[in-house]
Amino acid sequence: MGAVYFYHLTREPLDRVLPMLLERSLAQGWRVAVRGTDRGQLERLDEQLWLDEGFLPHGLAGGAHDADQPVLLTTEDATPNAPACLMSVSGANVSPDEVKSLDRVCIVFDGNDDAATEFARGQWKSLTDAGVEAQYWSQETGRWTMKAQANG
Repeated sequence: MGAVYFYHLTREPLDRVLPMLLERSLAQGWRVAVRGTDRGQLERLDEQLWLDEGFLPHGLAGGAHDADQPVLLTTEDATPNAPACLMSVSGANVSPDEVKSLDRVCIVFDGNDDAATEFARGQWKSLTDAGVEAQYWSQETGRWTMKAQANG
């Protein structure tokens, strides 16, 4: 049974935090799907990931080799790369059954966006009410600190 980790961005933008989360996930041996709601944003993240100093093997959904990608950026619920980890960005929805079927789900949201924060609060409530194990991490002090935990 998987767990969901909420990452509340307050000091760094998504394009700076996502590579760190992806590196950690790949180090666990997990394939990852990054699910967003805006294809344009995913295209910008795709470009940024190619520009980063380290090499993060990834692809943008819609290519011939989606199933082979260690990291697949997508707006779809279906994830052909069979991920063990799902990262939700920009308010992409995640169901309790989905969390339970994966090793890890990360919900990354912008704490400077009131609508994103409210949506994440709603996700926390619906997922923990469904018995999903959850952790809430914040970077407000400059480093990541776990602020809350629900044990499902």
